Amino acid sequence: MQIVVLDARPLDAGDMDWSPLHSLGAVTLHDNSSPQNVIERMSDAQAVFSNKVLINAAAMDAAPHLKFIGVLATGYNNVDVQAARQRGITVCNVPGYGTNFVAQTTIALLLELCHRVGAHDAAIRSGQWQKEDAFSFWNGPLIDLGGKTLVVIGLGAIGKRVAHIAESFGMQIIAAQLPGRENEGNEFPRLPLNQALSQADVVSLHCPLTEQTREIINAQTLRFFKPSALLTNTARGLLINEEDLAFFLHEGKIAGYAADVLSAEPPPENHPLLHAPNCLLTPHFSWSARESRQRLLNIAVENLGQFLNGTPQNVV
Repeated sequence: MQIVVLDARPLDAGDMDWSPLHSLGAVTLHDNSSPQNVIERMSDAQAVFSNKVLINAAAMDAAPHLKFIGVLATGYNNVDVQAARQRGITVCNVPGYGTNFVAQTTIALLLELCHRVGAHDAAIRSGQWQKEDAFSFWNGPLIDLGGKTLVVIGLGAIGKRVAHIAESFGMQIIAAQLPGRENEGNEFPRLPLNQALSQADVVSLHCPLTEQTREIINAQTLRFFKPSALLTNTARGLLINEEDLAFFLHEGKIAGYAADVLSAEPPPENHPLLHAPNCLLTPHFSWSARESRQRLLNIAVENLGQFLNGTPQNVV
């Protein structure tokens, strides 16, 4: 079997074990692939793996032997799934591989908004503490999460993990009801989105990017936020209208935003959030703990193995 990995570099920082994949066929690993060379690299492949490289109908048509597409991620919006289905090509993703670390990152971002650890460390190193006449100082408002309300948008595995950690802080949890997902569990109280937002001290995004959730946070929904509310996003940048959010941050109509994802990655120099106040950004690293990446690779290889055995798993 001819197996092509279009963009191994995001997954592999030189610390991944690809030997299980090599056991399934002849493997060609590319660090990355541009739109111009995707078709050429896929042309003889029977199985293709991609993290973020776009695989559209034209690329599929140029690969007459292609039977399997493995997404090296949970999100699969880089693959034209409908076109694959029409051509009898199985598409599999890797759900759940990074639940722990994404949840950890969400909580780390939230705590940074509340504790301002980085800012205080910088203040000490610049000599500010040394100039104080007391044993303690703080250079901005600090927030105790106990008794506060967390609204989770997207109550899948990661959203639930975040909710359970937040409960240990003494937070109250509300699940925002999304259209078309009315029967999604009952572990936590559910409210319609706008009603939930109006009660939130913290809002955390964990839903998939769909046509229904694209820019679910925008000028209209932001008006329901308390001025003291915090927002975190470790899901997808396009869940937010970033220009609207930047305006609300500049106007002090929302207290803070922390995200590991943006609509454009890496962001252009004129990205509206780069200079917004009370905004913390990390470079989409919430999936990248070594343990998470190796788990992802192992499941992706298992997906192909199960497909070859006639028992495909994680089919999207």
